Amino acid sequence: MDFKIKHTWDSKPVGHDPVTIRFSPGDGGLKMEVCAPFFNDPPAPPGPAGEPFPGLWDYEVVESFFLNSSNEKYLEVEVCPHGQHLVLLLDGIHNAFIQQLPLSYSAVITGGRWKGEGLIPWKYFPPGVDKMNSYAIHGSGSGRTYEALYPVPKEDLQEGQGPDFHRLEYFQPFRLQSIMGEGWVQPECDLWKR
Repeated sequence: MDFKIKHTWDSKPVGHDPVTIRFSPGDGGLKMEVCAPFFNDPPAPPGPAGEPFPGLWDYEVVESFFLNSSNEKYLEVEVCPHGQHLVLLLDGIHNAFIQQLPLSYSAVITGGRWKGEGLIPWKYFPPGVDKMNSYAIHGSGSGRTYEALYPVPKEDLQEGQGPDFHRLEYFQPFRLQSIMGEGWVQPECDLWKR
């Protein structure tokens, strides 16, 4: 299942090849593959590749969010071209209760593009995921660009509004069974029993 990020957070078309995110069945989780232009702006985070990096959203990054819309429990997965990642579990808007979970993730930069591949364990997904959204961020200062798979519609924009990737009302329907098969049942997990 492939998704292309073709708009900025406020519904303007992006001015480059779109970021592509592919989800497919993995061994014990959901495989996430990213193929994106490499902007190299800002520079790499000052942390080791393959490790969680707090505040990764301040760098060049691609993010996917998986939501149970009935209880606002959601998973946020961030990956960057330099190999760092960040996984957060949230219970309510902006309310992260677990951060910096481990993730099997690697990335390769080739010329003006980068590819990343990670395996998101099933235990990280909240039960009953029914919506998702994905984002891409790059640039520095006034050139910072925020892109969204499902952006805020133009008619909903308000003066002075900025990007907020936790606007859950703009997430769109998504079922893990559409990737894994209709008979697939998500494994239970203690991480969400709180």
